[in-house]
Amino acid sequence: MGSYSSIRAFGALLHRFSNGVPFKRSNSVALRTGFLPKNPSSFSSKSSWLSLYEVKLSVRVRTIQTFSPVCMGRRSSKIAGRKGAQDAKKAKLYSKIGKEVVSAVKRDGPNPKSNTILAAVLEKAKELDVPKEILERNIKRASEKGQEAYIEKFYEVYGFGGVSMIIEVLTDKINRSVAAVREVVKDCGGKMADPGSVMFKFRRARVVNVKATEADKDQLLTIALDTGAEDVIEPPVYEDDAEEDRSESYYKIVTSAENYSAILEKLREEGITFETDNGFEMLPITTIEVDDEAMDLNKELMSKLLELDDVDAVYMDQK
Repeated sequence: MGSYSSIRAFGALLHRFSNGVPFKRSNSVALRTGFLPKNPSSFSSKSSWLSLYEVKLSVRVRTIQTFSPVCMGRRSSKIAGRKGAQDAKKAKLYSKIGKEVVSAVKRDGPNPKSNTILAAVLEKAKELDVPKEILERNIKRASEKGQEAYIEKFYEVYGFGGVSMIIEVLTDKINRSVAAVREVVKDCGGKMADPGSVMFKFRRARVVNVKATEADKDQLLTIALDTGAEDVIEPPVYEDDAEEDRSESYYKIVTSAENYSAILEKLREEGITFETDNGFEMLPITTIEVDDEAMDLNKELMSKLLELDDVDAVYMDQK
């Protein structure tokens, strides 16, 4: 009686386990084919059947573990990285221009007629389509007690897979900003680099970003030649790219500060939608291709850094 109760209890446990874990019918048949004998009568006792159930259970557990996990993959990671970078850029642009307004007002007052630095910032803000209320709010903010001028700083970082990063910071508290950057880099597994260790891998330039779906290369090259631009950088192309990759990839028109407004005006005349830089961009001289894991880790590090209020942009040489 005790043996029969034990078998029933085990059978109930096996039934509950089987119902809780979905199996394809083909897998179930394969398990029975591999471990059940052709002649079940060869098992002489109930204890033998119990051993059979135990074998089946252990095999099922191993089979579950062999299924491939669902993951984003290289292509999806590229899309998410591009979208995140472009979305963050606009918000950071407004923040940076606001800080520059505060610094200019703190230095020479709120009147752009007598404050040439402020006049230049306001002209740049107009060029970059920064909302007027943001400018007015920061002019008022500059007069608040305790508000200090902002200082531009760059921090250099080693990412993953040999990738280098530059973190652009405009801060009124340097100790606060460097501590926050160091903490994020450490938590994400990156490494702070010594000044000059990474900077030489980048060049500073004005850049207009144009979606690949908005214009073709020949059209942009013609505009670049007409307006005196330096270069047109094509978006990287990967073997596994699909249509949605193209919709989130960008050409970069590289130019000097003097020609920037002319390029924007020409693009408007041609009806081409574009995205401005935040005053400049740090462009990698050469780019590095990394594997999926390093790409995801670099994307996470970049995203965490951009969440910091003092950080205005993050540039890296990852392809």
